[in-house]
Amino acid sequence: MKKVFTKILLLSLLTFTVNAQNNDNKYDFARLFKNLPFKMPVLTVPKFQNKSFSIKDFGASGDGQKDNTKSFADAIDACSKAGGGKVIVPAGIWLTGPIKFKDNVNLHLEIGALIQFTKNFNDYSLIESNWEGVNQYRCTSPISGRNLKNIAITGFGIVDGAGEAWRPVKKEKMTANQWKDLLNSGGVVDSKGTTWWPSKEAMEAGGFIADLKKQNRSITKEEAEKYKVFYRPVMVSFIECKNVWLDGVTFQNSPAWNLHPLLSENVIVSNLNVRNPWYSQNGDGIDLESCKNSLIYNCKFDVGDDAICMKSGKDEEGRKRGRPTENLVVQDCIVYHGHGGFTIGSEMSGGVKNIKVDNCNFIGTDIGLRFKSQRGRGGVVENIWVSNIFMKDIPTDALSFNMYYMAVDPAAEKGHSELSAASKEIPVTDGTPQFKNIYLKNIFCNGARDAIVIQGLPEMSIKGIEIDNCVMKADRGISIFDADGIKIKNTSISSQNIFVSVNQSRNIYLENLNPEGNYNTLLNVSGEKCAGIFLEGKNSKEIAKKSLFEKGSKIDILTVK
Repeated sequence: MKKVFTKILLLSLLTFTVNAQNNDNKYDFARLFKNLPFKMPVLTVPKFQNKSFSIKDFGASGDGQKDNTKSFADAIDACSKAGGGKVIVPAGIWLTGPIKFKDNVNLHLEIGALIQFTKNFNDYSLIESNWEGVNQYRCTSPISGRNLKNIAITGFGIVDGAGEAWRPVKKEKMTANQWKDLLNSGGVVDSKGTTWWPSKEAMEAGGFIADLKKQNRSITKEEAEKYKVFYRPVMVSFIECKNVWLDGVTFQNSPAWNLHPLLSENVIVSNLNVRNPWYSQNGDGIDLESCKNSLIYNCKFDVGDDAICMKSGKDEEGRKRGRPTENLVVQDCIVYHGHGGFTIGSEMSGGVKNIKVDNCNFIGTDIGLRFKSQRGRGGVVENIWVSNIFMKDIPTDALSFNMYYMAVDPAAEKGHSELSAASKEIPVTDGTPQFKNIYLKNIFCNGARDAIVIQGLPEMSIKGIEIDNCVMKADRGISIFDADGIKIKNTSISSQNIFVSVNQSRNIYLENLNPEGNYNTLLNVSGEKCAGIFLEGKNSKEIAKKSLFEKGSKIDILTVK
């Protein structure tokens, strides 16, 4: 009996030791930075003192009725003044206005904790901030911090931004009963009866701002105050911060974008649930803007706009800022709904570079991998590595490069061939965007409208895209417009239309392709600018036999190996 007890004790001690080691290693992310195709430091989570400050000790009540704004502020202030530690949010419903961070504070939500932000617009003062890559007025974010070091939001609870009080809603995205309930909640509807707004001023703001643009002047602070509700904030805004950590928490129901690290360094986003209604206007998941050295790991997104999005400022203002988003690892994430699963742009005027995305699932996102920009943006997107992406039921493009982004839902965008036919070459300026040196490997999609669309500009080709080992099922196959140096190999696509379409492009390398469908045409080449089309390996002779050259292209540009 004694021997049995001794064995049980030893096993228990061993189990405890292993669990303790596993717990210690839970946030050891070093393995994620091994063998990166670019240089980047190994990120570690911020360190905090072993001190705790419960908001209850500062007079907070978790009944969902009391306004706890002062209690949050007092607890954060005490924690920061003591050199840092945890501000504890226990189980309960904690109603509050905006929370402003300070150095060395970890806001820790225990199991059962719900931070519920108020719907009182007067709680959110109008400030100078940044939205969609441009400095402008916005309402104060529910959670914010500027020029801070060592800050975190961790734990197991929920942060709710009361977004339903702020967002306009389109009737077409509602059921009849939902629309009826929305109208009964207050607010106003536009003259067309198609969009609900939270207030008359919010509805009228867009027209007023458009008139100001015609007058070539900016809105004043006094004018903006009148239309305050229009300037809905991002929910979490950390600007010019260093060592930021978001872990374990559910962030949901944001007024605009959900998470927005801006001009920050050493940002770790891990184990989050990020949620917004699918119909939420500008309901992005995370927008990493002009940030350096970041990690997005093991997060789940179910949102109303782009889910995981890289930005770096808009147009001339973004180019003057000159701060790219660079050095990022995205690993082991799931997106259930969003306009794009992983997106770069369209506000990428400061550049985006050195990105690795690996082992992600996109289920029903409007577009899977989404690269977007337009004339006037400028900026360079380069050195992007994407691998092991698994997609299902994509309504539009599984893989999309679109230099004609129109700021509308993907399903409402014009057809790719229509855009290309209508576009003419214009002079290259600092406002011409460039996308180049992008590598995609092991991309799988079961169900999409288009498998692969690569669409550059007549004056600036998309350059240096390599796609290796893809298996896709889609209505349409591969479409390439205004591109140079595209390599697609070891790829199998089942579709109902032309397998590969090449338009006004050059140096196109197609190797070991497997068309799975009853095609009359396997390769359609169109346009007098086409040059250097190379077929090699598996099925190359069959593809050459079913090739069509038109609109100025000539068959002698085709080389079969």
